[in-house]
Amino acid sequence: MSGCSCDGGGLMPFAEALAKLLASAQCIDATEILPLDQSCGRVLAETLISPIAVPPAANSAMDGYAVNTQSLPEDLCLPVSQRIAAGQQGDLLLPGTAARIFTGSEIPSGADAVVMQERCSRDGDRVILSETPSAGDNIRPAGQDILPGSCVVEKGVRLDGRHLGVIASVGLKRLRVYRRLRVEIITTGDELVMPGDSCAAGKIYNSNYYTLKGMLETLGVEVLFSGIIGDTLAETRDALSLAAERADLILSSGGVSVGEEDHVKAAVESLGELNLWRLAIKPGKPLAYGRIGQVPFMGLPGNPAAVLVTFLMIARPYLLAMQGCSAVAPPCFPVKSGFRRDRAIPRDEFLRASLEWRDGQLYAAPVHSQSSGVLSSSVLAQGFLRIPALQSVGENDLLAFYPFDGLLS
Repeated sequence: MSGCSCDGGGLMPFAEALAKLLASAQCIDATEILPLDQSCGRVLAETLISPIAVPPAANSAMDGYAVNTQSLPEDLCLPVSQRIAAGQQGDLLLPGTAARIFTGSEIPSGADAVVMQERCSRDGDRVILSETPSAGDNIRPAGQDILPGSCVVEKGVRLDGRHLGVIASVGLKRLRVYRRLRVEIITTGDELVMPGDSCAAGKIYNSNYYTLKGMLETLGVEVLFSGIIGDTLAETRDALSLAAERADLILSSGGVSVGEEDHVKAAVESLGELNLWRLAIKPGKPLAYGRIGQVPFMGLPGNPAAVLVTFLMIARPYLLAMQGCSAVAPPCFPVKSGFRRDRAIPRDEFLRASLEWRDGQLYAAPVHSQSSGVLSSSVLAQGFLRIPALQSVGENDLLAFYPFDGLLS
């Protein structure tokens, strides 16, 4: 992917960057067949068509009595001729009689209505109706939920419990899904140590690895990691070469710069190609995208909050597209701003924000710190509040809110 059209400040708009990345994303074509109960979180590789009707036959929506509305006696007093529990098939309903029936039980032939038990009184082996029913009352028709030959779930859907329940209802027990993506996380820097190791002077814990690993695993991705890569060109090249042999995507944080100890840029360029972009988003202006052979490489910024924003708003949609998902756009909804800010900046800003109900309306306001080096504020927030580039914020302005519940699932 070659150069970009950027705004007057040399920054590529967020929407343009995302569109370019998604246009270049290639869905993996390998699939596998899994049992239904192992398919949650996977992406469906074929559209499912129902072989049956759901429900397969008309059934009762209530506990009560099944009757034929054309053969009711004037006094609405009928002999009870049979009892039909769920899972049983009743006999032909004789004219002028009623069948005791329970919720979900199949409607017997000859019946066309069910009178709920609360509107009936029992007198020995007879039942007295308190009202005259109409044909179709309290009956769920065959195929009310799903008709045979209709689409159950479309190709490209990332399956959750809702989908599995619907698929189970039509009797399908094995599904063709795309295989899991394999993503290699590259973290470089002699200053990094892993949690649990001694953190001497000048060292910091490798938080970005765990941020990325957690978000990738939420997407059902197989995460690969060879440990922290030292600040040498040879070690960086070796790590990238190994990653390109076994991963579908290589994802790094930081190190794609021109400093004396930043070797990722040179290593990627020596093994493939690399494009460095300056995005009009805050936090997270620098982003790298390229390939090592046929394996895409994405380099995120190094600051922890910038990693969070760029992964969720840019890398996540790209990964979903690689997984074969048909819906990749970050989920959002409009909320009112619970604050005012006169200053406008030339970048789309993603504030870590919390929600609050006021007078029946939903408001959002930023949490305590918005520094790109501060990750703890994301734990206090419920999502990102997006302020478009060059826009100030007035109290009660409508803005887009991206909930973590949707982004991290």
